[in-house]
Amino acid sequence: MDLRFGDSKPTDEERAAIDTLLGPPESSWEGADRSDADLRWARGGREARERRDLLLPGLHAVNDRIGWISEGALDYLCRRLTVPPAEAYGVATFYAMFSVKPRPATVLHVCTDLACAAAGASELCAGVEARLGLGSGVGVERSPCLGLCERAPAALAIKAGDPVRTAVSAPATVERAVLAASSPDSAPEEPSAALAVPQAGRAGPEELVLLSRVGVVDPASLDDYRAHGGYTALRQAFAIGPAGVIREVTDAGLVGRGGAAFPTGRKWQATASQPDHPHYLVCNADESEPGTFKDRVVMEGDPYSLVESMTIAGYAVGAHKGYLYLRGEYPRALERMEHAIGQARARGLLGDDVLGQGYAFDIEIRRGAGAYICGEETALFNSIEGYRGEPRSKPPFPVEKGLFGKPTAENNVETLVNVLPILTMGAQAYAAIGTGKSTGPKLFCVSGSVDRPGIYELPFGATLGELLDLAGVRKRLRAVLLGGAAGGFVRPDELDIPLTFEGTREAGATLGSGVVLAFDDTVPLPRLLLRIAEFFRDESCGQCVPCRVGTVRQEEALHRIVDRTGAAAASDIALLREVGRAMKDASICGLGQTAWNAVESAIDRLGAYE
Repeated sequence: MDLRFGDSKPTDEERAAIDTLLGPPESSWEGADRSDADLRWARGGREARERRDLLLPGLHAVNDRIGWISEGALDYLCRRLTVPPAEAYGVATFYAMFSVKPRPATVLHVCTDLACAAAGASELCAGVEARLGLGSGVGVERSPCLGLCERAPAALAIKAGDPVRTAVSAPATVERAVLAASSPDSAPEEPSAALAVPQAGRAGPEELVLLSRVGVVDPASLDDYRAHGGYTALRQAFAIGPAGVIREVTDAGLVGRGGAAFPTGRKWQATASQPDHPHYLVCNADESEPGTFKDRVVMEGDPYSLVESMTIAGYAVGAHKGYLYLRGEYPRALERMEHAIGQARARGLLGDDVLGQGYAFDIEIRRGAGAYICGEETALFNSIEGYRGEPRSKPPFPVEKGLFGKPTAENNVETLVNVLPILTMGAQAYAAIGTGKSTGPKLFCVSGSVDRPGIYELPFGATLGELLDLAGVRKRLRAVLLGGAAGGFVRPDELDIPLTFEGTREAGATLGSGVVLAFDDTVPLPRLLLRIAEFFRDESCGQCVPCRVGTVRQEEALHRIVDRTGAAAASDIALLREVGRAMKDASICGLGQTAWNAVESAIDRLGAYE
C-alpha cells in the first residue's frame, strides 16, 4: 500500500460510510471537489487535526460497511482528519478485526483460546473450514478469546453492510456456526445473560450484590431498573458531594478489579485534585484476558448500573465526559449500552443537567477492534486518541496526564459497579463483606471442565475449593488456571487457597481479574501452554524489545519441547527461565511482565515437562 496520499479514490460506499460519521467535507483539502476558494487558502487543518480521535471510529465505519479497508478509503479518511497515511496504516494494521486486504464481506471468527480449545475448538475449526471452502463468500478466521467462555466453543459471524450484521454461535457446532455465517439474521437469538449466572434464581437476594438485578430486570427498561433500586446511589452521591463520594469509596476499601488492585479512592482523589482541566473518566470494558467474560454479562444483563456508576465516578473526579471503551467482539453488549445511554440521556440522567443538580456529564462509546494490549490503560488512551494502542511510559501517571494529556480516572466495569452498593449500604457495611484487606464481593469467571460454567459472585475470602464446588468439577481435576493467561496454575491439592488478593499472593499465585479455568486430566497441558505462548506472541504490541523478542523465543522453545520430556527438554526450560526473567524485569507494561507466569507455574507446580 502506498503510504503517501496517492491517486486511489474511495468508492461511493466507502465515501458514504466516512461522511456518515464525519459529515460532508467542507473543502477540497478534506476531499471535496476543488473550488476557486480552495486555491487561495487552506481550511480545516487545525480543526481536522483536533478530530484525530475519530480515526478509530472511521476505520470501524469503513470496515463495517465494506468488510475491509482499501487504500482509497484510508486515503480519504486521512484527508478528512489530516492524518498522515503512514500513521493511519499503522493504526489500521494494529487491530485484528480490521483488514487492509480484500476479504469476503462475511467473516466467521472461531475462538481457539483456552476454554474453547478444551471444548473442541480444533475440531470445530476443521469442520467449519471444510464446509465453508473457497467460493462460499465467508472468510473463516481463528480468533483469540471471544469472551463467551461459559458457552465454549464459540464463534462470531460479522457480515459487512449498512447496517453491519452479527450473529453469535455458542456453544457452536459446525452446523450452527455455518448458519450464523451464511445467514446472520436468521441465526437463533442469544440466550439471556442470566444463563451465565448460575446463582441467579438459586441464591437469596442477600447473597448477591453486584448480580442481583441480572435476570430480574428487563435490561432495556430504565423504569424497571429504577424500580429495583436504580439511581438511588446517584441521588446519594449528590447528597454527600464529590468529596463525600471519594471518602466513602476510600473507607470501603474498594480496589481495582482488573488485576492491579490499586485503591480506587486514592486514584479518584488524585484525579480530582489536579488543577489541570478538563478531567476525564474512562471505563475499560475491553476485557480480552482469555477466560474473562464478567463485564460482558454485567453490560448485557444490567447496563443501566454501569451508566449510573460512571456518572457517579465522573461526578467524584470532576469529569464532564466519560468514555466507555468496549471491546469489538461484544455486539450485544454494544447494543444494550447504546440503548441504555440513549434512554438515560433522554430522561435527564445524562446531559447538561443530570437529575436537575446542575452537573453536566455524558458518555461516549468507543469500540475496540481486537487488541489485548488495549486493556492496559495508557494503550487504551492511545487507541481512543487515534494512535496505535501501545503503552506509554509512566510517570507521568494517568491521574496527571491521561487521555488527551489531561487528568484521567480509569476503571473497569466491575470496579465501577461496586460503587453502587458502597453508596447505598454505606462504606462500613460494604467493608464488612470479605476480609480486612480485600473488601466487598468479587465476580469470578468459571469455565473449562465444570458442570455449571458462568459468573459467580462470592465475598472475598471464600476458597477456591468452595467456588469449584458451586460450579461442579467434571472428572478428575488436573489443574486450575487462576487469573487467565497472565495468571498461574495451581494443583488440585491447593484448593484451600483463599480467593483474596493477599491470599493468592501468599500462595504464589494471582487472583488477576477473577478467571478460574478448570482442566481435567483429558486436557493436554503442553498444548495448552503452547496456546498461551502463541497468544502472547500474537498480542504483543512490539514496542519494547524484551516483550517483542521474548514472546517469540518463548513460543519457539515450547514448540521444541512440546513432545520432549526429561533431560532432552532441560536446556530449553533453562532458556525459558532466562527469557521469562528478562520479560518480567524489562518489559514496559504488564503484558510482557506476565507473559511467562503461566508457563513458569506449570513447570514448577505441575511438573509439566517432567
